[in-house]
Amino acid sequence: MEDRLGPIPFAQMSASQQVAAQAVIDGPRGALYGPFVPLIRSPELMAAAQRMGEYLRYRSAIGTRLTELAILVTAREWSQQVEWAIHAPIAREYGIAEEVIGAIAARRRPDGLLADEALVVEFCLQLHRRQRVDDATYAAALAAFGEHGVVDLMGINGYYTFLAMVMNAAQTAVPASAAPPLPE
Repeated sequence: MEDRLGPIPFAQMSASQQVAAQAVIDGPRGALYGPFVPLIRSPELMAAAQRMGEYLRYRSAIGTRLTELAILVTAREWSQQVEWAIHAPIAREYGIAEEVIGAIAARRRPDGLLADEALVVEFCLQLHRRQRVDDATYAAALAAFGEHGVVDLMGINGYYTFLAMVMNAAQTAVPASAAPPLPE
């Protein structure tokens, strides 16, 4: 697959693209990569998405371990190789077991999850596959994470779905990764 919206050299970007790109480079990501490569074509959209993503990825109310788990479920549901390549190693670093990562990659429900992990996986799968969350799962998430956490969990699923759509349509090049690619 050819990358439809590949990198633009910084010197060839418009002034507004350079400002948006520099904001990503100067932030916690440290570089313009992944979804921001195609999104730079719309600098205002990219800037807004970048700010939302920075909050959800680095400061969500459910914490980094569960955020990374939700990202993996979203990447798998959208067969998004770039998200997977970036986030599977991060999830591992934050304590998501290799068996869990492998099960998600294989579209199996993971065994041996901690209670909060099982709840995040169930919530995310329902949201992606049914476009809603049943009352029991919602109540359990509310009890575990509070309203702030539930809204952030919904936001993580929505934000990474948006990125998956952008990268799937743009056929964004997959970076080298310690994670094996998602099976078809």
